[in-house]
Amino acid sequence: MKSLGIVRKVDELGRIVLPKEIRTSFDLEPGDGVEIFVEKDKIILQKYAPCCIFCGEADDIVMFKNKRVCRTCLEELSK
Repeated sequence: MKSLGIVRKVDELGRIVLPKEIRTSFDLEPGDGVEIFVEKDKIILQKYAPCCIFCGEADDIVMFKNKRVCRTCLEELSK
């Protein structure tokens, strides 16, 4: 994981502001969903994408190595 050296304070409501450079590089627009994961002692933010990363299908999605993949594409991957 790359460290950017940017520090933000958490406000009274538990919010933080993501710097514009990060929002731009991850194509985050106002209203976009962000998923929050916890891994050991780290908090991980990820742009919410509810469909398969390969074909764009939104049905029958499973997590494969922290990525959303439909079962059809997952079967093709295992060949």
